[in-house]
Amino acid sequence: MVVQHKRRSGAVAVVAAVAVATAAGCSGPGAAAVDGEGGAVRSGDSADEVRRAADTLAGARSSKARTSMEMASGGTRVTIRGEGGYDFVRGMGRLTVVLPPDAAGAEEHEPITELLTPGALYMKNRGAGVPPDKWVRVDTTTLDDGNLVTGGATDPLAAAELLRGADRVEYVGHVELCGQKVRHFKGTTDIGRAAQAAAPHTRESLAAAVKGFAKDVVPFDAYLDEAGRLRKVRHRFTFANEGRTIDVTSTTVLFDFGAKVVVRLPDERDIYSGKVEL
Repeated sequence: MVVQHKRRSGAVAVVAAVAVATAAGCSGPGAAAVDGEGGAVRSGDSADEVRRAADTLAGARSSKARTSMEMASGGTRVTIRGEGGYDFVRGMGRLTVVLPPDAAGAEEHEPITELLTPGALYMKNRGAGVPPDKWVRVDTTTLDDGNLVTGGATDPLAAAELLRGADRVEYVGHVELCGQKVRHFKGTTDIGRAAQAAAPHTRESLAAAVKGFAKDVVPFDAYLDEAGRLRKVRHRFTFANEGRTIDVTSTTVLFDFGAKVVVRLPDERDIYSGKVEL
């Protein structure tokens, strides 16, 4: 059963009052240190490798993940952080998302458990009148942003699939991330082009996102290891909400590849069927 929800204008939902941050990393912000020459542009090969990031993750099968989302509007900046794991073969993940103090109108808020699946997002401890033992299910293909920012964390596979539209890719140089040397690339990606090239399980959600942002072209920084696996990616989204321009920076860090990731979907009887304002 899909939860009935009232949609706000623009792409913000759970993130309407909260959003994510600069660098979620193994050691927190600033974990990457530059260790190489920058500014050199590699054309075809670099762009192609970045565009293949989602395919390479499928070969890696699974990983642990940390996420960070920062939203800035009118001088206000708030951050949401998440941690969990993702199964890239099944396109499913589980994150525990922590809201900052006062983001939900209270000093503290229970962490939100999120189950990420093809076409749907399940949330527990969602609040807003939802019983504590119930889950909220949202059809991500109906969201204006395709769930790139709605849940307070970008689906790690969607973040990689978004790179299929990469263009103007520049090789910056080697950096150290979590004690490992990785290659830093930056460029822009087009949401519409990425949606056309995306795998079936994320295509509809990305297609929905084409209409949700003020700019379809999204700047990114991507960090790949020597095996071509995406270790970190940062996207910078811009959208309009009730006359305001809101910037959202979403960062995903992937590590411990091959880790066991268990995602069990809730029973139908445990899904809340009432109205929820996202």
